[in-house]
Amino acid sequence: MSSAVARPEVLQLRASQIREIANAGMEREDILVFWVGESDQPTPAFIRQAAADALAEGKTYYTHNLGRSDLREALGGYLERLHGRPFPMERLAITNSGVNALMLVAQSVVSPGDKVVVTAPVWPNVVEIPRILSAKMQTVALERAQGRWRLDLDRLMDALTPDTKALFLNSPNNPTGWTLPAEDRAAILERCRKYGIWLVADDVYERLIFGPSSGVMGKSAPSFLPMAGDDERVISTNSFSKAWRMTGWRLGWMVLPTSLTESMGVVVEYNTSCAPDFVQSGAIAALNDGEPAIAELRGELKDARDLVLDGLRSLPGVEAVEPEGGMYAFFRLEGRGTSMALAKDLVSKVALGVAPGSAFGPEGEGWLRWCFAQRPEKNRAGLERLASYLKA
Repeated sequence: MSSAVARPEVLQLRASQIREIANAGMEREDILVFWVGESDQPTPAFIRQAAADALAEGKTYYTHNLGRSDLREALGGYLERLHGRPFPMERLAITNSGVNALMLVAQSVVSPGDKVVVTAPVWPNVVEIPRILSAKMQTVALERAQGRWRLDLDRLMDALTPDTKALFLNSPNNPTGWTLPAEDRAAILERCRKYGIWLVADDVYERLIFGPSSGVMGKSAPSFLPMAGDDERVISTNSFSKAWRMTGWRLGWMVLPTSLTESMGVVVEYNTSCAPDFVQSGAIAALNDGEPAIAELRGELKDARDLVLDGLRSLPGVEAVEPEGGMYAFFRLEGRGTSMALAKDLVSKVALGVAPGSAFGPEGEGWLRWCFAQRPEKNRAGLERLASYLKA
């Protein structure tokens, strides 16, 4: 009798090391959690109310595979305000989370054996999703230079060869906070055009930036969307999770080439059918009325970043590289062993929960990720626990 096991590609997937750390510490009542990427404040009340009203009205039925037309119209308006060009509804698709968007894109454009290039360290889902589909992955490591993370553009260009099927690029980056410089976009886009490479931008943190900004409103990370034509091989995946504090809502979107949208609707049908109706009502409120909430969050994150970085850098033997966007401090402690062993030791000895850098690929080994999207008192308490650990 054959063994009842998954196919080899699934068996070879990396298990989530963030989940491994969480399992080691989540039952401790005294644990301070910084390992998960979300704010410790709830979704703004006006978004919750819009969804609650829709639920009370009975909006509990199936919707269009690509999302309700009023939500897609609101999304098109939001994107036009952000990027200064129209985005017709025919290019937009609503998904059951940002990670679902990445999976749908990979299912639509990546075939077994295809070469996919990813910049790393990176959120593990970006690498493992193409692997589920039997793609061959090649990573291009970010580097530290002058106190920041940087991408060696020449190394990326060397990786983007004629046999490359897709480039997945996450900027601002989770976990490092690296953000693609605006001046690098044209070269990357031109190389992808030259070889027919799909350019898939994971833009989930695009509104959470600290350095130079782009976009018509001046409040967004540099994007490929203003530069690409309506039917080019450029796809943006995004989520309501981060900028609107909607992690538990599981709602995202895609900006697609016009020719791909109809096929994507079929792929959505065979994955999840559609996003929940009443949840989409909350998303409309977020898009139409959410700018003050995003600005408030961005201000909180900047203050939290400064607090945590200053605290980390004041400790002996700690290197903390400044993030340009996102909600994470990526730091390391000299001479403390592997990141997984160190993260477990921090849980065991001082009830401090941070994510191991190895969770984001071998390029992150030796580092730790701290989600600083927390109240100041919680970040301070975490820094105190880290200081006590180092003293001991």
